[in-house]
Formats: sequence, C-alpha cells, structure tokens
Amino acid sequence: DRLIESNEKINWYPDHIKHGRFGNWLQNNVDWALSRERYWGTPLPVWGCTSCGANQCIGSRVDLKERAVDPAAVDALDDFHRPYIDRIELKCTECGGVAKRAPELMDVWLDSGAMPYAQWHYPRENEEKFRANFPADFICEAVDQTRGWFYTLHAEAVLLNSVGEAPESIAFRNVISTGHILDEKGRKMSKSLGNAADPFEVIEQTGADALRWYLYTATRPGDARRFSIKLVQESLRRFFLTYWNTYSFFVTYANLDDFDPTQAGAGEPTELDRWVLSELNALVQKVTDGLDDYDPTTTGRAIQDFVTDLSNWYVRRSRRRFWRGEMDEDKVAAYQTLYTCLVTVSKLLAPFAPFVAEAVYRNLVCSVDKEAPESVHLTDWPEAEADLVDQALMDETRLVMRVVSLGRAARQKSQMKVRQPLASATAFVQTTAQKEPLARLAAQVTEELNVKELRIKALSEEFTGDFTRPDDVLAAAGEGHVLAEDDSGYAVAVDTRLTPELADEGVARELVHRLQNLRKAAGLEISDRIVAYHGDSERVAAVLAAHGDYVRAETLADELVAGDPPDGATAEQVKIEGAEVTLAVRKA
Repeated sequence: DRLIESNEKINWYPDHIKHGRFGNWLQNNVDWALSRERYWGTPLPVWGCTSCGANQCIGSRVDLKERAVDPAAVDALDDFHRPYIDRIELKCTECGGVAKRAPELMDVWLDSGAMPYAQWHYPRENEEKFRANFPADFICEAVDQTRGWFYTLHAEAVLLNSVGEAPESIAFRNVISTGHILDEKGRKMSKSLGNAADPFEVIEQTGADALRWYLYTATRPGDARRFSIKLVQESLRRFFLTYWNTYSFFVTYANLDDFDPTQAGAGEPTELDRWVLSELNALVQKVTDGLDDYDPTTTGRAIQDFVTDLSNWYVRRSRRRFWRGEMDEDKVAAYQTLYTCLVTVSKLLAPFAPFVAEAVYRNLVCSVDKEAPESVHLTDWPEAEADLVDQALMDETRLVMRVVSLGRAARQKSQMKVRQPLASATAFVQTTAQKEPLARLAAQVTEELNVKELRIKALSEEFTGDFTRPDDVLAAAGEGHVLAEDDSGYAVAVDTRLTPELADEGVARELVHRLQNLRKAAGLEISDRIVAYHGDSERVAAVLAAHGDYVRAETLADELVAGDPPDGATAEQVKIEGAEVTLAVRKA
C-alpha cells in the first residue's frame, strides 16, 4: 500500500505508465528475495553461527571489526568481496560460538536502488548533502526499467522512509520512461539479427548533436522509434544545415559591413521584423512550457519549424536589405533582428544540441561582448517578452505563407519556373474576413510567386454548400490556370499564359541566375564587381536592351558585353529558350 500511495507523488512521462505498466507492477507485487547464488557481487552481510544457527547482520566495517574473532584480519582487508570477506569469522552473540558468512550475494538490483544513498555514503556521513539532493528531480531510462531500476529506487525509498532513514517516500519526482529503439524495419535490435547500430559510427559520420536531435524529435519519448544512420542524416540536413546556413549568411554579411550588435543601435523594425520577433517570443514561451512539462519532442519540433521559417521566409524576404550598400536604419534593424533570433535559438537549442549551440553562441556573442558568459550553458534561460507577441500578425503571415506555398505548388504543377514572371495568381481563401489581411499583404505574395497581380476570392462567397469541387474552383479562376489546393480548403490558381513582355522578363531572370552561378564558380567575393559576356545571341541582346539595368544591378555587373569572352574569364554554354548561348564573367 505504501508503494502504491507513494507512486501518486511521482510525475510520469508518458503519464499512462503511472497507473499502467508501473502501477500494475506495484498492484501485483510479490516479496523481493534479495539473495543470489553467485560469486561476483555485493556479499550478503549475514553471518550464521555454526553451533546454534543464530544469524547476525553487519552494518559497517566498524561493526564487522567489533564482532570479528580476529579484528586484525578486518584491518588487513582491502577488498570486501568474495573470497576475502568469507575468511572473516565472527563471535556468535547468542552462544559465543563461531559464525561464518552466508555464501549468497545480494541481488545487484538492490545496489541499483541504493544509488542515491551510496553516492553520499549515507547514513554514515554527508547527511546535509544527501538531503539537499534527495529525492532526484529527474531520472530517465527505458520502459523495461519499470520492473528494474525505477522499481528498486522506489521500493528502497519507501522502505527507508518507513524506518526513518529517508526524508521522503519517493526517490525521484519526475521520470521519463523511453520507448525502445528499433531498426529501420521496425524490428528490435539484437546481436543475432545483426541489426544493431554502432552509436560511435553514427557520431563519427553525423556528429553527436544530430544523433541527439533525431532521438528527441523523431517521436515522443515513450514511443518506440525506428533508427538508422540515414534517418539521422536526414535530421542533420533538414535542421542543422538550415540553421548553420542561416548563421553563415548572417556572419558573411555582418563581416562585410563590420556590424557590431553592441554598437549598432536598434534600427527601425519593419513588419517583417516584428513578425519574426513575435514568432521568436512565442517560441521561447512554447519551449519553456514544453520543457517544464518534460516534452522534448514538441519543443524540439517547434524550434525546427521556427528555424525553417527564419531561413525560408525571414531571410529570404530580407536578402535585399542585407545586400544594399548603405548601413541605414532598415539594414541595422535587419541585422539586429536576425542576430537576436540566432542568439536566442542558440540558448533554446543548448539542452538539445550543446555543441552546435555553443559554437554559434561563442562566435556571435563572446566575440563582440567580453562581459558575456563564456558559454551558452552559463547564460540565463531566455524569457518571453509578451508585449512583442502579436497573434494577429502571426496569423496573417501564416495565411500569406500558406498561399505562397500553394502558389509554388501550382507553378510546379504547371512546370513553370519561379523565375518566369506570370500575369496573375488567384487565391481562394475560406472566409470573407481573410480577404482584407491578404489584400494588405498582397505584395509579399506577388513577389514570392513572381506574379504581377494577386486576385483574392472567398470560397464562402463563390460557392454554396459544404463541399466545393476542384473543377469548380478552377473554372472560377478562369481559362489558362493551373490549380493547387490543400486539405484545409485553401487553393491557389496561377495564370500560365505568357505575353511577349512576360517572356522577356523570364529570360532576364534566367540570365541573372546563370551569371550568379558563374560568379560562384569563379570564386568571386559577394562584393566583387564583374564584367559579363553574353555571346552574339540576338534574343539575349533584345532582352538586355529592355532589362539590362535589372541584370546589372542583380549581378553587380559594370558592363554587359556582346561577343566572345576573353581568356581567363569563367564561361559556360547555356540554353536560353532552346538556343545555345555562351555566358561568361570576369572580375571588373
């Protein structure tokens, strides 16, 4: 009854273990036979008289010496295991005869449950230290330890509490009981199947942080999870490379501009800055609450989602702010915002991925602030600033991102590259109320989808009934459109019909893309000016006549030269609208 009663004081994760696997084990508990007939292990401290059969239990080395037939033999003993301890004989307290140790050992699980006391040599000494550290705030082991370590800790704490030796009747306050790790086919790992993964090989190939991150975020701790190095590599690619590339982007441009976050001021935040800072502070609160609730999976995934949005939306939409030459208020705001996001994420990431978090923190913070803590693991945990969380702005931006995602899907479905401008896109939202914020933010959609116009229609206005067929939506969009939709009732259709002007713009953007690749192939710095060559294509010449300023600005080209490139230029044969064109660049 004491075991069951004390179990109610423990927070189990997942919580069904408390009254399920562990609770059932306690309900059907049987007496624990502590002795084992083995050679290696902790000797059973019981001596039995060879004459009268009386038993005596020894509690310490001092106790053993006082009762020994030969006290000097105890002093000479430096190993209290078998066979040495068996040589010590005691005087029988009943008849004065000779007592010999019982040959059995104690169950090794008894040792495991005694860990909280043995580590402090309690109750013989260190009572203050023991009481300051008992019970444990948190322990973690696999689910089968409900009948092993979890049970022995619990049983011994209840026992010692009942006799006044333990201050509380529980040994731990919070426990995560993890599921088993299976192979990629869902089978239990075993030597006989040869499907066990070597963790050191995984760490060698992917790093320890990627392994930790996969185990945290793949599934909830209590669930079994499939494991393979491919899955860890995917986690490395999806999260860590995105985070590191975002960090590298910041460092590259901050170094070019000699940006110092401690000296630059705050700048003038844009709506985009306010959105990402709102998402950041909402993330801080979510991660804090999740970790307080011992849920690393939901919190880890939240960090991953934020980093994805930071890279794919904030940085993507802010690139031109970093590219511009002058360090104006807008550029400072972009730097400060991205810096704040990267540093805060490093602190949130520290419990999950300590090495990557440390590398980012030290380079971003310690390099510019000599008074800052020397390690991310020595900093204070971030606190959410509630006044920076704008739920309406986050909802509106989520709507824009949903429309953009569907628009990209429609373009992909139509096999139209994003670099090719289109006349329009039509967004179908669920309600009339969603039209206004989307219209206000339409410029973001048109820029991301590379369309000239965004039309917005509410399904509730266009159609009646609970179900709208995709064909009906496509018909409402008009002729020449390609549609993409999701399961939530949103859809976007893009107009794939090209005018000559749109086709020219598409060629200009394709030229920019190709020339940027050549810059990279030539090993040029981001700030290097170039001279670009475009062969003798009449089509390219005509496009550049109309869009030359755009191409020069995007590629940092001082000149766009028709004709063959000189020796030493980095050149490539490319196809523009099916025709072979020689493009080349050299440093100006």
